[in-house]
Amino acid sequence: MDSWSVWCSQSLPSSAVANTNHSPKIVLLTGVSGSGKSTIGKLLSAKLQWPFYDGDDFHPPSNIKKMATGIPLTDEDRWPWLKNLKQKIAEEVAANQNAIFACSALRQIYRDFLTSDLPQVKIIYLSGTPETLTERLRKRRNHFMRTEMLASQLVTLEEPNDALTIDIAQSPESIVTEICRELIEPST
Repeated sequence: MDSWSVWCSQSLPSSAVANTNHSPKIVLLTGVSGSGKSTIGKLLSAKLQWPFYDGDDFHPPSNIKKMATGIPLTDEDRWPWLKNLKQKIAEEVAANQNAIFACSALRQIYRDFLTSDLPQVKIIYLSGTPETLTERLRKRRNHFMRTEMLASQLVTLEEPNDALTIDIAQSPESIVTEICRELIEPST
């Protein structure tokens, strides 16, 4: 077993488990394509033993087709997708279930919609330089989002001021540790 697998398989301290189980917590990982939302979501899921939902899985086929052909999504394209995500987040909260979601949520209006009436949602913004993001997208295989689409996402992006912002230049281990620390002992 490699060191990363060992680290992920270690359990959190009992105090952390107690703190995360008293009411449902929803982690919403946000950021542009290439910021590591899916990677961090899966690693965090393994660490916390919470279900992970990738926002890409909630897109209607028409959105995926547009992005795969290099056509940026419009607000009109995004609203059905965001409604699907909001419904799943609300279902997890109603079931008293902790969960992790990955969603670009590029604009403040999208984040407001996804979190309205759901104080259990903690927004984590994965932030990176255009150079880092481009490099990551060029290395990615078998994904519908094309590197050329990054520019349109960066133009649309409204960086959140109400989120935990994490620099993606860190290692995945450091990012997951920082998120876990915030869930256990939120900063004020």
